[in-house]
Amino acid sequence: MIFEVRLPLIMPQMSVATIECLYVEPGEAVKMGSKLADLRVDLSSAFAQECPPVSYYRIVAREKAFVRSISATPGDLLEVDAPFVLFSTEPEEPLDQPVTRPMRTTIAGIMHHDGMVSDQKL
Repeated sequence: MIFEVRLPLIMPQMSVATIECLYVEPGEAVKMGSKLADLRVDLSSAFAQECPPVSYYRIVAREKAFVRSISATPGDLLEVDAPFVLFSTEPEEPLDQPVTRPMRTTIAGIMHHDGMVSDQKL
């Protein structure tokens, strides 16, 4: 079975997010609880205030799968619902079949940490 992770809508005001970190690579097996990616959501275009309303989130797998392809890199700005990681239930499963469903994931708010792409630009 083929499934994917798309950029989730975390809050109603967001339309895009930046990929801060990717924790998986093609060919890698993930298990429940594996970190997939960290995101930065910047709502400064939606809310005018002195300090920009920026928050960070982590996408975590809630099932086992094999990473087949990744279409984003750290620093990429993705629109909500854009696919960026493709998974399969078997490591060599043909990718010429349609995506069956979304990957089961959960999202957690996190703090900014070393290793994020935005940290490297400071």
